[in-house]
Amino acid sequence: MRDRDEAGRPRNARPRDEYGRPLAKGTEGVPRVPDDYAPTAEEALEEARKLLAAGRPFHAHEVFEARWKTGPAEERELWQGLAQICVGLTHIQRGNPSGAAALLTRGSARLGAYGSTRPFGLDLRALAVEADTITAAVDEGHADAGSAVSAILARLARAE
Repeated sequence: MRDRDEAGRPRNARPRDEYGRPLAKGTEGVPRVPDDYAPTAEEALEEARKLLAAGRPFHAHEVFEARWKTGPAEERELWQGLAQICVGLTHIQRGNPSGAAALLTRGSARLGAYGSTRPFGLDLRALAVEADTITAAVDEGHADAGSAVSAILARLARAE
């Protein structure tokens, strides 16, 4: 049975490992993004970059998810696309190629819909192309999780 908050919304209070996999209750996991986290766009990008640099795309996804849920409605597709790309990277780490390809493709499509605009200085076209390149590597059976995370981080790092 899932944990629930005071309002009855489902929450997963179980600890997680560095790849976001649930651990047994009572086990010590890595720090999680708090349920009430509401980062600014700049905070979300900075924190996600740190998490990706540490090889933790699942946790970067949680940061982007917090922004998409608390940020302005007109930014929802941006943050959701970034979160989906990070979940795709997580699936590569976990050895789930079909999940990786599906999430990378969805995230790329969301970012690609922005065209050549550069919200928050992000080159979304380059991020979408990078996600597509990683998807092709997944489909060909030679995606490397570390290289994939580094490639996305590099695209996010150029966002200044």
